[in-house]
Amino acid sequence: MDAVLQALADPSRRTVLDILRRHPATAGELAEALPIARPGVSRHLRVLREVGLVDVRQDAQRRIYSLRPEALAEVDAWLEPYRALWRNRLDALHTEIARGKKARE
Repeated sequence: MDAVLQALADPSRRTVLDILRRHPATAGELAEALPIARPGVSRHLRVLREVGLVDVRQDAQRRIYSLRPEALAEVDAWLEPYRALWRNRLDALHTEIARGKKARE
């Protein structure tokens, strides 16, 4: 999981994942969306492939990259207790707001 989190720490990699979440893309298409040179995009794609966040397949001369969401499952599981903590706090806030409205009425 540490390698996935390190990969996600880079904003360019997160942009790549956001694009691939919507549709598969070539390295050239991804390079057009990022303010970095194509070799930099290739390095980011290699990191994402190595940690299992991205798959690549050959289509004639092109390489098509796609998101592997299952690689995020471990991160999702790790984040769940934190989401539960925030849900509890937001529920408590909602209760206090409702009490305040009733008190003003």
